[in-house]
Amino acid sequence: MATAAVGSTGTGWSAAEWGTRVRRWLAVLPLAGLSAGLLAQALGRPDFATAAWAFATLAVLAVLLTQVVTSLARGDVGLDLVALLSMGGALLLGQTLAGAVIALMYAGGQSLEAYATGRAGAAMTALIARQPRTALREEGGVLQEVALAALVPGDRILVRVGDVVPVDGWVAAGRAVLDRSSLTGEALPVTLKANEPVLSGTVNAGTPFTLLAERPAAESTYAGIVRLVEAARAQKSPMARLADRYGLGFLALTLALAGGAWAATGDPIRALAVLVVATPCPLILAVPVALVSGLSRAAGIGVLIKGGGALEMLAQVRVLVIDKTGTLTRGSARLAALRTLGAHGEAEVLRLAASVDQASGHPVARALVEEARGRGLILPQPSMVAESPGEGASGRVEGRLVIVGGARLMRRHGIVFPPAAGPRQAAAAASTVLVAVDGTPAAVLDFADPLRTDGGRALMDLRACGITRVVLATGDRRGVAEALVAGLPVDAIVADLDPAAKTGTVAAERRNGPVMMVGDGVNDAPALAAADLGVALGARGAAAAAEAADVVLLVDSLAPLPQAIHIAKRARAIALQSVWIGLGLSLAGMVAAALGHLSPLQGALLQEAIDVAVILNAMRVLGGPRDGREPTAEAVGHP
Repeated sequence: MATAAVGSTGTGWSAAEWGTRVRRWLAVLPLAGLSAGLLAQALGRPDFATAAWAFATLAVLAVLLTQVVTSLARGDVGLDLVALLSMGGALLLGQTLAGAVIALMYAGGQSLEAYATGRAGAAMTALIARQPRTALREEGGVLQEVALAALVPGDRILVRVGDVVPVDGWVAAGRAVLDRSSLTGEALPVTLKANEPVLSGTVNAGTPFTLLAERPAAESTYAGIVRLVEAARAQKSPMARLADRYGLGFLALTLALAGGAWAATGDPIRALAVLVVATPCPLILAVPVALVSGLSRAAGIGVLIKGGGALEMLAQVRVLVIDKTGTLTRGSARLAALRTLGAHGEAEVLRLAASVDQASGHPVARALVEEARGRGLILPQPSMVAESPGEGASGRVEGRLVIVGGARLMRRHGIVFPPAAGPRQAAAAASTVLVAVDGTPAAVLDFADPLRTDGGRALMDLRACGITRVVLATGDRRGVAEALVAGLPVDAIVADLDPAAKTGTVAAERRNGPVMMVGDGVNDAPALAAADLGVALGARGAAAAAEAADVVLLVDSLAPLPQAIHIAKRARAIALQSVWIGLGLSLAGMVAAALGHLSPLQGALLQEAIDVAVILNAMRVLGGPRDGREPTAEAVGHP
């Protein structure tokens, strides 16, 4: 339906918010006018009754005229025009009672749609509403309340009981008991000890603790989620745009049928009855309500979908390309073995390598830093750091050039490791990192990164909900990848990939159907953007991956993804179901009206019953089954 143009008003509400409030309460005017007219009619004052009904119709007509003019100014021609013609025609033909009923039915449909959309978007609205504006920063032993924009990495922030964590960081003092239910859907609070990472947007459910800020507020996880939510609410899905195109055709059909009935019988009342039955159309009402309901339900399980278009694609993907490190595996690698080369000592090599990797967000780099700090090593700040996504990093530490990464990065720097020191046939889920100092081989580090406990089950669940092909795409060695997924439902393994090659893998897989790429790192961002649908693990993943993706998992798990696909399939199926059933009933009513079997008043009552039915049907998405047995679009006979 048409909405007001976005803009600010003197009350602090935007024009769009004013439009929503007007639509929600619009039915009060025609209801009051219709009731007053019926009372006047019962008291023997038909003149007062006619005036009351006419006034009620004119009030709604004025609001509708404003909406239609605003829509036409934007180039949108919708079915609100039919409502305008039917109400205006009722007044011109002296059908004031029918006009008041049409006005009530139209306004009631607007109110019901506004309520349904508001309820459907409640979960996403709650995410935005909870965003904190200030934080308590410790400065010289004194607490000072500052704006979030003033926070910088390294600030110490006191998080009180009930506070929303303002920025990403680490537990600096105390113990954090965090409620993540509104962000990730997790029912139970989690307890974090000193030096453990904390996500912004979670709520302190325990005692106060001190947070050490890791990044500015604008770059934190929660700020990114809020931006994604706002973008999702603003986007218009392909199905909604398709509904607009169908709406224009339906408008033409309505006018042709009404004009034909009038021309054939010479009775303008028949034309009015046809217009009334077509006011408004289920095509416009059902699609946004169903899709927004799907977005809201997915947000409730910790899956943020960036708009109706992404929701539709999620329902149609057939090929899964999935990253390994941090996605299919835990991403919490641990150092399993360290072999030094030449005269370099173990502690010295570990200290130098970890110092460079402080600048990297890769899971293996984080594991190396944690291992060094766990051994009590002091890590100096590196300089001139250059990271090659998926390959490694280099930098200067205390004047020495340190390179940490894979064999490809070493070859680029002209450094050759002895064959005995190179990558070996590693154990399952092992990764090998090479370290060079001042141009010479220094050490070989083996890391263990086991499969997620829910990884195998998630792949099987994805198969069950329509994924026909699974491809593991990794920058690691093929032997490591094969050992990791042995026994899992994986159709192909593509190993030793850099970001460009991973993007090429996504492009190549399109011949097998729409492709969904799942990843979590900076090196996955190009592939996520190139896929038909990109899915990022946002709980611990890189911000670049979350920005490039169409879907963000707010929990550190693949488990919600199959359920999100079921929700998307259900939302799409119900939207199509509502559209075709509603259109069929409307067309039948229009034909009946053209043949003289429905009066304008009867047509208004019939159309409102149809509108209420399709909106309530679309809202079934909010309360659908949670056992994964949602019907698909194919199950109801539509593509």
